[in-house]
Amino acid sequence: MIIAISGLHGTGKSTIARLLAERLGIVYYSTGQAFRDLAKEKNMSLEEYTNYVEVHPDIDNELDNKVVNMAKKGNIIIDSQLSGYILKSIADFRIHLTCPLELRVKRMSEREKTSFEEKLKETTLREKSELERFKKLYDIDLSDKNSINELFDLIINTENFSIEEVLEKILSELKNFS
Repeated sequence: MIIAISGLHGTGKSTIARLLAERLGIVYYSTGQAFRDLAKEKNMSLEEYTNYVEVHPDIDNELDNKVVNMAKKGNIIIDSQLSGYILKSIADFRIHLTCPLELRVKRMSEREKTSFEEKLKETTLREKSELERFKKLYDIDLSDKNSINELFDLIINTENFSIEEVLEKILSELKNFS
């Protein structure tokens, strides 16, 4: 089974994907983590690396090709803003997570032990950059609700659910899907 989990930063993609992979006993891969690792390798902050990637589109292409090649091997959950889009013809099940900006930023700032204001600035900059980059590179509009509704098998707003409730909802849908 190939499962793609998409959504903006802080919606719970990585946490849910990791737990789901454990429950299902399959491989888990996060392009967000890969992006953070690449920033660290270049000794850059996420903000600096985001700016760097804007003028080096080969980095996005490299990450996306890696995602596609990993998915083709099967039995994997891939967490990425674009996984549902770039794996639309490969993934067996596509999940999109949503959540309001303030709560997403609060989650990330607590997780990373940074100030809310700092994380809000970084997230806003990153998401604006990604929205423009993905539209230009792939003609994908992450803000297009119609495309999201058409593309994804399951859409969950994680705002009022615990991690366990989101996980159970997905597992239930996967049982019905199979």
